[in-house]
Amino acid sequence: MRTVYREEPCSTALNRVTGMGFRWSLNPYMGCAHRCAFCYVRGFERRADRPSDERYGTNIRVKVNVVEVLRAELSRRSWRRETVAIGAATDPYQPAEGRYRLTRECLVALGEARTPLDLITRGPLIVRDIDVLAGASRRAAVRVSISIATLDEELSARLEPGVAPPRQRLRAIRLLTDAGIAAGVAVAPILPGLTDSARSLAAVMRAARDAGATHSWSNVLNLRAGTREHFLGVLEREWPDELARYQRLYPADGSGYLRRADAAPIEARVGAVKRGAGIADRRRILLSPPPQPEQLPLAL
Repeated sequence: MRTVYREEPCSTALNRVTGMGFRWSLNPYMGCAHRCAFCYVRGFERRADRPSDERYGTNIRVKVNVVEVLRAELSRRSWRRETVAIGAATDPYQPAEGRYRLTRECLVALGEARTPLDLITRGPLIVRDIDVLAGASRRAAVRVSISIATLDEELSARLEPGVAPPRQRLRAIRLLTDAGIAAGVAVAPILPGLTDSARSLAAVMRAARDAGATHSWSNVLNLRAGTREHFLGVLEREWPDELARYQRLYPADGSGYLRRADAAPIEARVGAVKRGAGIADRRRILLSPPPQPEQLPLAL
């Protein structure tokens, strides 16, 4: 299906977030041409009465004025330079970024404003912006996470039809860390029965370690309404033997998360694999902002 890009202005750039590990998010685009079968944003699209099925990712909103709006928000006296999460709802390095360069210019603005940022992407296009990320890293804390669910290229192609192969994403980790940028791997989402074996998890972790990953994190698949229907359809077409398992693990009237009894063995396996992989910050070049000046006590 053909992807349509809609150039539309935005009224705000920074979005206040609750119930997450960060308070602010930034998404230069809405909708994602990566079209991952498991994308949790499909659920949000359904609640907003927008397509969450095969049509998701074929209509991308480009926030053409997001850089100007962001600069205005960062210049407010009330801005406290809190960490901004980029890529929480849509990938900042999907194909549109090659043309519009909005993510790059937002990173420039955040760096100039000394604002910490935490970016997640599946797009190896991020290596184009090593210069900007390096500059931002010298002014505020910067963390990049490259998402890799599996090293199996055939499996990846069926789950993430619009995403570059895993090996290209590993190369991005190497180039980023060689430049001194804190870049790690997000083993996410972990798919029961498809990518949750110790062998599969260890392959991703070891490859990321060998690429220089400074950190790792993971989460298990969430299947809320909207995402669930689409993902079950993909399973029925691609892995019909897994369909009954997922219908049991993710009932239609459930929360979208695995029950504790089902999640615990996977989490234990991930923990053991992570400890064995030995991922740690081994950058030869360590880019970081200068320490904050100490306040001298007032003379009495």
